Amino acid sequence: QVQLVESGGGVVQAGGSLRLSCAASGLTFSSWNMGWFRQAPGKEREFVGNINWSGSSTYYGDSVKGRFTISRDNAKSTVYLQMNSLKPEDTAVYFCAAERNVQPRVRFSDYDYWGQGTQVTVSS
Repeated sequence: QVQLVESGGGVVQAGGSLRLSCAASGLTFSSWNMGWFRQAPGKEREFVGNINWSGSSTYYGDSVKGRFTISRDNAKSTVYLQMNSLKPEDTAVYFCAAERNVQPRVRFSDYDYWGQGTQVTVSS
């Protein structure tokens, strides 16, 4: 049974930082590309970024480029999302997801497994 469990969410002031973690189990983590998405109330799920299976390649959505960084530790079966210079518009539930295409994907429909999400709230 595949499980993805996010942690590290919380409330932070604008300009602050948070690091989210996503611990995976039930799959060969090092074979899977990992993505982060977010969803704010009343809005569609938005692509945040992804990282390939080895960690050698990352890609980010325009709204977070230069502020967020994705990394992974395959030995710990964990992917991270470091969020800096947070803005109130970053407030959302953040999800990690796993997929196993040749190239990492940006559409949420391409992902096979999802975590339950963790809330990030950025106050102004």
